Amino acid sequence: MTSLYTSAVVLAQSQPISSTPLQKFITDNIVPLILLVIAVILLWIGGRGDNAGVARRSIALVVGLAVLGIAVSGKAGAVGQFLASLIVG
Repeated sequence: MTSLYTSAVVLAQSQPISSTPLQKFITDNIVPLILLVIAVILLWIGGRGDNAGVARRSIALVVGLAVLGIAVSGKAGAVGQFLASLIVG
């Protein structure tokens, strides 16, 4: 039993734990699925004749996608500096 424990400790120390595979799965599969569901919902709302509601939700969707793109790309610091330079000068 001790050798199994020692092997597990050595294995855990030799390979760093990372969330990269989970992040890749989410960006490759979950995000497009959510976008597809949102598109279907917008088409369904548009079919009922609520065009103002579709426009309002589409603007919110574009803002949300911009935030998601910043978060996924890892460029949040650069975007923050750019936005601060627009205000500060």
